[in-house]
Amino acid sequence: METHVKVVGWLWIANGVAALLLVIIGLVVLNSPDLNPNQRDALFNSFGILGFSVPGIIADFAAGYGLLNLGRWARILAIILAVINLVLLCWLPLTAALAIYTLIIMFNKETADLFSGEVAPTKMATIG
Repeated sequence: METHVKVVGWLWIANGVAALLLVIIGLVVLNSPDLNPNQRDALFNSFGILGFSVPGIIADFAAGYGLLNLGRWARILAIILAVINLVLLCWLPLTAALAIYTLIIMFNKETADLFSGEVAPTKMATIG
């Protein structure tokens, strides 16, 4: 089960990277004079986009990092993020799949035991 937890951790980091790239693309498009002739509102809209998306991106990276390091808090954060993504972004298939996969793994008995300290994490083999 530890392998699944690590996979979920990497997927949350990948989700954060994808969201960050989308925000950057959105800001470039929004602030491009050729694509958006009304530049007066662009700065206001940019702050709105950043204010809405940056906390979520930080939470994605934090959940991924915490799951990779088996932080006890990370399981709860991943569950919260999965529920939020399932409710708000269920129309995005990959986001919905990540949320469902996260919930399945995080509510597994073995995962709960792993994060509670009842089961010792295994040493993962390193290449090199």
